[in-house]
Amino acid sequence: MNIGEVAAISGVSAKKIRHYESIGLLPQPGRSDAGYRRYGDKDVARLRFIRHCRDLGFALDQVGELLDLWQNRERSSRQVKALAQAHLAELDAKLQELQQMRTALESLVNCCHGDERPDCPIIESLEAAEAAEAAPPPAALPLASLPVQRRARTR
Repeated sequence: MNIGEVAAISGVSAKKIRHYESIGLLPQPGRSDAGYRRYGDKDVARLRFIRHCRDLGFALDQVGELLDLWQNRERSSRQVKALAQAHLAELDAKLQELQQMRTALESLVNCCHGDERPDCPIIESLEAAEAAEAAPPPAALPLASLPVQRRARTR
């Protein structure tokens, strides 16, 4: 099969197939006499596996680990589960972050009248956040401005 056929069958674009080859997730295929890539059923199965991993949001390094585990018939399911649980924890953290963003944005949207007036709490909030990031760190107070305790003179 050529790259176009494999892309159609596996659901992975030709561009991604070439990328997966370049980073080692997919072995370099054999070539035809004309120099075209030639793929087999094992390549299609591997690409489908990669696609399913990516559909679940696994990072490419995690996909590599899962590929190694998939091909190792002596693996323990504990290893696979640990990898999946770690990814699940990452997803939960992202969901929490997204929920916080949603709550903050919903609050701003509810404060905005959305009418013809120019004042807008959304813009004001974005501007205030930008200004806070751009502000220089507070400078240290000069020594002369610090209170000085004077000792009582003794005679």
